[in-house]
Amino acid sequence: MTQEILAPLDGKVFQLKIKAGDNVEEDQEILVIEAMKMETPIFVPCDGTIREVRVSEGDEVKENDVLAIIDE
Repeated sequence: MTQEILAPLDGKVFQLKIKAGDNVEEDQEILVIEAMKMETPIFVPCDGTIREVRVSEGDEVKENDVLAIIDE
């Protein structure tokens, strides 16, 4: 099963901690979004493998943009 990881808010990708092909565990922090000088960590919802990363550090994102896709 495939799952999209969505941006919970508008902001800038401050730190990216994954790449395609990485194995991740549920609740692992995969990136950080910065908005109004506050950092918001983004976690994966399940164990799996990162299929695709759709953002890079420094990218501006909008709420509900797809950040990454994970295969469970």
